Amino acid sequence: MREHTLHSVEAMPSSGFCRTHELNILLLAALYAVSRVLSRSLAFNESLRDVLRILHDEAGLTCGMIGIVDPNSGNLTAHLLHHPSPVSNVQYEPGEGVLGLMLEKPRTMMFSRVADEPRFLNRLDIYQPELPFIAVPIKSGSNLQGVLAVQPGTPDDGLLEERAQFVEMVANLIGQSLRLSLEVEQEKSTLLEERDLLRRTVRHQFGFDSMVGRSATMRRVFDQARLVAKWNTTVLIRGETGTGKELIANAIHYNSPRARSAMIKLNCAALPENLLESELFGHERGAFTGAVEARKGRFEQAHGGTLFLDEIGDVSPPFQAKLLRVLQEGEFERVGGSRTIKVDVRFIAATHRDLETAVDMGDFREDLFYRLNVMPIFLPPLRERIEDIPEIARHLLGKIGSDQKRKLTLSDMAQRRLAAHSWPGNVRELENCLERAAVLSEDGQIDVDLIRFPSARERRAPQAQRSAAPAALNPVSSPNPDADIDDPNLSEKERVITALEQAGWVQAKAARILGMTPRQIAYRIQTLNIEVKQF
Repeated sequence: MREHTLHSVEAMPSSGFCRTHELNILLLAALYAVSRVLSRSLAFNESLRDVLRILHDEAGLTCGMIGIVDPNSGNLTAHLLHHPSPVSNVQYEPGEGVLGLMLEKPRTMMFSRVADEPRFLNRLDIYQPELPFIAVPIKSGSNLQGVLAVQPGTPDDGLLEERAQFVEMVANLIGQSLRLSLEVEQEKSTLLEERDLLRRTVRHQFGFDSMVGRSATMRRVFDQARLVAKWNTTVLIRGETGTGKELIANAIHYNSPRARSAMIKLNCAALPENLLESELFGHERGAFTGAVEARKGRFEQAHGGTLFLDEIGDVSPPFQAKLLRVLQEGEFERVGGSRTIKVDVRFIAATHRDLETAVDMGDFREDLFYRLNVMPIFLPPLRERIEDIPEIARHLLGKIGSDQKRKLTLSDMAQRRLAAHSWPGNVRELENCLERAAVLSEDGQIDVDLIRFPSARERRAPQAQRSAAPAALNPVSSPNPDADIDDPNLSEKERVITALEQAGWVQAKAARILGMTPRQIAYRIQTLNIEVKQF
């Protein structure tokens, strides 16, 4: 809808058709330039300034002004102006002046001579009273977002209608671009909120305060990890399988200055050497059969962040030399490539192997060992921190209960039975044991009868396959061949008493039968109120 105020408009002369045709060609070229400007960038204010410049230079429409509707007050505020004068804090309330009327009823308004329009306020003090004036609404969908106002640079020549149609098309393009810009900003804002939420969640999840374990040995581990987290020092995390080496690596990264960048992980024992090299260093197109395109390796992906190499002790000596170069120089070449790539990566490695013995045997490079072993952190096995078992069990039951969507509880007798076990599989075995017990529990209450361990015969086969298993984990044969201390029908107290009876009540010997340390069996005797026989 348009509002016309035309004064002293004479009939178009015979040359009017030619002038209209020339104007249309001029405006079409300007419209094309405007569309290109609005489509090339999402820097919206910069694009709008270019639009006003095009209207002035190519379409002869001067003093371009874009006003924006304030969503809070509902007023129209002058936002951008193509004029030497700076934009002052000029506002129009609904119904105030020509531009204020557009807030009440958005429509195109044009005047052949602005001095003849009494509602025109000219608060910007830039418009010539003897010249025409055009103002059109800028909409995003059905919502009024602003106003585009211009003044033709010459007196009315009878083609004001054509110019108004052109300004409407420009305002429509601005509205579409504005809608796209708002959608992008909204999506960006949503992504930023999600990113910040994820960062807070990850920081909480991997924060040192949220880690389970209050024993002296674990407090020492947490203190070491907290201290080393703020530096770029290479860390070697050592401990048996299932002790939580990856959790410590996560805590170090997400509490370090590199937490905003990626933490890339790779289990070195999970891949053969030929695939391991491509996985870590990446490859160029055509480097081998199937390499149809170039691919970044884990080192490049971890640039600016942290690379966690689990089971580092399982890589071969030839590959160790390639790792050593990256650790020393921070550079490498992709498989099949010759270009040297430099990376800024913080290294955290982990292993369950005895690397000192591997160095003595010639299976692990001594120079690589010293390069990795800058800050060693030793994780104790679960059997050496039995006082942490109740807290770890509650934590794991919360996790299992969340998956099963119910509350799980553990009886005191069940806790004591857990504390009496030697845990060759450490925390991972404890989690499996509790998940199995939770499956068997109908009401969510886990009592001692649901805590079941593999018998000595069932455990013997996998233990034989663990070449590096500590001798302390292998149960010693019972002096009484007819007794089975791993009988699941025995209570925890009965099991300990049976071992003590078989050992002649020598606690150190009973500890070996149970696969425990003397300290552990002494703790069981105290907590189970077992009366020790004296001979």
